[in-house]
Amino acid sequence: MPTHPRLVNTVLDATDARELAEFYRRLLGLEYRPGDEPGADGEEVPDWLVLVTPAGRRLLAFQRVETLHRTTWPSPDVPMQMHLCFSVDEPGDLDAQRERAESLGARLLLHRTDEPDEPLYVLADPAGHPFCLYTHPSGRLD
Repeated sequence: MPTHPRLVNTVLDATDARELAEFYRRLLGLEYRPGDEPGADGEEVPDWLVLVTPAGRRLLAFQRVETLHRTTWPSPDVPMQMHLCFSVDEPGDLDAQRERAESLGARLLLHRTDEPDEPLYVLADPAGHPFCLYTHPSGRLD
């Protein structure tokens, strides 16, 4: 029986791969893949970085590109193309997690916090990639 491909990680382009990796490392409590940790002063600009869960499972990777055209979403001029979604288990923590993301460099694009079934925020990371922070009134989405 043939096996199916397995998603290894999601890759985000950035003009500064280290800056974007640091944003998500801090936001999600991830770790660098061994060898990808920030080096001593004078480190060369990395072209590729990987973040892993505390258990070592690859989750996100970051690829350096020369230029990156930020999405203009919700205007359709430069479409979003893809985005990441993060759930907050405790509905009462949603605002605090948005504030935390903004303190790390995110920018608020939209809020739909008055939606009783799925309040959410859409933010942009420091490279301009949109991502959602949302919750359900019942809590966990597992």
